[in-house]
Amino acid sequence: MKLAVVGGGSTYTPELIDGFARLRDVLPVAELVLIDPAADRLELIGALARRIFARQDHPGRITWTDDLDAGLDGADAVLLQLRVGGQAARNQDETWPLECGCVGQETTGAGGLAKALRTVPVVLDIAERVRRRCPDAWIVDFTNPVGIVTRALLSHGHKAVGLCNVAIGFQRKFATLLGVAPERVELEHVGLNHLTWERAVRVDGTDVLPQLLAAHGDAVAADIRMPRPLLDQLGVVPSYYLRYFYQHDAVVEELRTKPSRAAEVAALERQLLDLYADPTLDEKPELLGRRGGAFYSEAAVALTSSLLGGGNLNGTAGVTGVTAGRGDAADGPNSVSQSGRSDGEDPHGEELPVRAAGDVQIVNTLNNGTLPFLPDDAVIEVPAAVSARGASPLPLRPLAPLFAGLVANVTAYEHLALDAALKGGRDRVFSALLAHPLIGQIDYANQLTDQLIAHNREHLTWA
Repeated sequence: MKLAVVGGGSTYTPELIDGFARLRDVLPVAELVLIDPAADRLELIGALARRIFARQDHPGRITWTDDLDAGLDGADAVLLQLRVGGQAARNQDETWPLECGCVGQETTGAGGLAKALRTVPVVLDIAERVRRRCPDAWIVDFTNPVGIVTRALLSHGHKAVGLCNVAIGFQRKFATLLGVAPERVELEHVGLNHLTWERAVRVDGTDVLPQLLAAHGDAVAADIRMPRPLLDQLGVVPSYYLRYFYQHDAVVEELRTKPSRAAEVAALERQLLDLYADPTLDEKPELLGRRGGAFYSEAAVALTSSLLGGGNLNGTAGVTGVTAGRGDAADGPNSVSQSGRSDGEDPHGEELPVRAAGDVQIVNTLNNGTLPFLPDDAVIEVPAAVSARGASPLPLRPLAPLFAGLVANVTAYEHLALDAALKGGRDRVFSALLAHPLIGQIDYANQLTDQLIAHNREHLTWA
């Protein structure tokens, strides 16, 4: 099995390598190729990757290259973890929107749109080269904004699934609070990438979310940095990214008083690269935990294994951060089974259709009727049955208007954002910003449009 990691020069790559090494029984990698145009960083990280494999007695071969086509040749799966413009562009995404009183963040609002405009054309070019060099390979996208990037890939006919670490992070934290093994915890995780809610937390099939909030609500609220009474009132756990929507003005004031996250990460990266240069280092350093992306390697290993037909059997499904086990009825990729009924009722008294066949994991994939108020080609982040044929979302209970309204609004924005990324033009950028619920005003949208174009001109061929 050959895997290619595009963006392999990232300082985060050792986390991924550590997962490949530890979980080799789930994903037996024979060859791993790290691909990145930054040759100096790639040399450091590639050498560390080899030492990590050697320390854990992994027999796989690790190579690295700045030649994308050569690295892709013969790959069975391609993982995308790139950042067009690097931390410098991210720093801009997180700062100039604040001048207009809007949140500065790399995956939502004006900053998120800027990142999408820079990223989508590059990712689609990579995907076309994947199609030519390894046409049977699956693309696993971890590149933000994951929802828009995955929608771009799927709309162009690529074999792709999007992945985020929010769900597995919640699963691991909840398991710790509840004192149970992670593989016993299932999440009813629903929404869009970076716009999700945990509607149920099941241990051995029983929803314990009310008990979790009663006993550990303060800890959960502190982790997502939202008021405890909000969790009690909603009866769900919002993703911490919902802070940008539920507490927008307070977040803006907070961001104005401290360095950007990009500045913090850039400083961390300098320290990490110094550590990676040590020829005696043969494990991921503890400092890497502050880089972000916790548990990504476990989720990436499980998803890739399922897409390549390996599956997460013998208890390993717990590493995905979602439902352990397999479905019962086969269906095509990106579709929802409508036949049959479940063995019982869900905690809200509603019977659901049986699951499609495959390992159940939380991924970004086509809606295809799962959330009936969204278009079929929208990309949603939900539990799905994953197999060599793709990802099939599991049937879901209806989404309450409080959540569905925001999901519908952001989905419309993502449609317009993708249109702007594919076709360019100031009018399309303006339309996407005007549609975004964090902006939605003519004056703000105009100012942000001009700022976005000015700060990203070198990355926008049409500007």
